Amino acid sequence: MKYFFLSLIALAVMVVGVFGFRGDKFSQAPIQVFPDMDDQDKGKAQTANRFFADGLNSRKPVLGTVPRNAQAGVMPLEFGAGRSGYYFDGKLDGTFGNGLPKELEIKEESDMTGLLGRGEDMFNVNCAICHGKAGDGKGVVSAYFAQADPIIAVPSLHNFPQDKFPDGYIYEVISNGKGSMGAYKHNLPVRDRWAIVSYLRALQASAK
Repeated sequence: MKYFFLSLIALAVMVVGVFGFRGDKFSQAPIQVFPDMDDQDKGKAQTANRFFADGLNSRKPVLGTVPRNAQAGVMPLEFGAGRSGYYFDGKLDGTFGNGLPKELEIKEESDMTGLLGRGEDMFNVNCAICHGKAGDGKGVVSAYFAQADPIIAVPSLHNFPQDKFPDGYIYEVISNGKGSMGAYKHNLPVRDRWAIVSYLRALQASAK
């Protein structure tokens, strides 16, 4: 038993001698049993690096990269923050308007077909879980709402006709939310929101 305590004391002295007491400061780098990415292989900006042929650490964007503020391309990543005009806020002369904005550049039937196709994809990804794929308010979430509280219901989008609820109003609700529905302006680019508005009108027409 005596040797056990002597061994334990010797071990404690060795641990303190190697690692020190809590709060001690050392001039040398600490021993890292598990580095946990404390030290990473990285290159700092605007410094030299012989690994690359041009000797630069800062690399150019990958060919084909689309910047967030790009105005060209099939689906520009434009979220419209801080901008005004019908395309960005759904309003004409201070009130919600109807019709598609000229910025969508719908000139041919194929353009409209593409917009509706995009609207269907985005609707199924972002809206159908609550409102149902048919827009009738019978999505997965609405089924759970019904079990939790029969009073809570997801509205059918067929009850929002264009004459009473203009396209700009629908766009506004998609962007900023309403009631229990959250805002999607951070998830969906402006063009995608208008694509959903177009697809919603197509769903309403097919339900008649």
